[in-house]
Amino acid sequence: MNPHADQFLQFLKTEKSASDHTIKNYSIDLRDFFIYLKNKQSDQVDYLDIRGFLAQLKDRDYSKSSISRRLACIRSFFKYLARENLLSANPAAGIATPKRDKKLPSFLNADEVEALLEAPSRGTWEEKRDKAIMETLYSSGLRVSELVGLNHDDVDLGAGLLRIRGKGKKERIVPVGQVALRAIQSYLEKKQPREKMADYRRAFYINRLGSRLTDRSVRRMILKYVRRAALKKEVSPHMFRHSFATHLLDRGADLRSVQELLGHENLSTTQIYTHVTTSRLREAYVKAHPRT
Repeated sequence: MNPHADQFLQFLKTEKSASDHTIKNYSIDLRDFFIYLKNKQSDQVDYLDIRGFLAQLKDRDYSKSSISRRLACIRSFFKYLARENLLSANPAAGIATPKRDKKLPSFLNADEVEALLEAPSRGTWEEKRDKAIMETLYSSGLRVSELVGLNHDDVDLGAGLLRIRGKGKKERIVPVGQVALRAIQSYLEKKQPREKMADYRRAFYINRLGSRLTDRSVRRMILKYVRRAALKKEVSPHMFRHSFATHLLDRGADLRSVQELLGHENLSTTQIYTHVTTSRLREAYVKAHPRT
């Protein structure tokens, strides 16, 4: 890896509070870019080199979102070099970002949500935890990383609120519904005795060893209940978030409120869910109206 790239990644981590996921992806993106430059034997990078790299990705059938991410990475890298006076100008500054294909998010309907949330019914500590996790995901629209990052002092059962550390370490407060609160309380009442309840900085959702759950373990857990509920869909933790937003908008919630609940920085990110509700209305209209 280019030594300036290492410094750039460190800058993202320490000064921009970028997530480990972002750091890992940017590291891979820069490595691929440097391999391309090496194969071209290009020492002085200009905008044509960058466009050539992006064209190669397109020829290899990379999606528009993947190409856009790599361009964003390269643009940020050269912006950093210019800021550090290692370059006089950013060669990627004038390159337009490819327009992304709008892909509507997949979500569960109300009956599917109900079947999934009722699947953990055996009364064991593990199933009470699993029910509380899924109820929390659906009730508050959390990302799975936000859910597994919850500590005891982030959960206010009396007020029905969660303190969430989202992307870029930004905090927000989100409400929890009464049904989810009852599931959480049931989980706490049956919590393993090995955990010290006085240590409020400890993970709220834990595994059998008392350690914090991982994103992957939550995903595996959900798949188990998808099979038990006999759902004919591929369900991910993020689908609870999509369902949360879609159902709120279906029932009249305003877009700005949903944006705040989801922790989206830009309203345009939240607007994708209005396309979901509009397409459902159009489908219902076509099916029901006699002259369509």
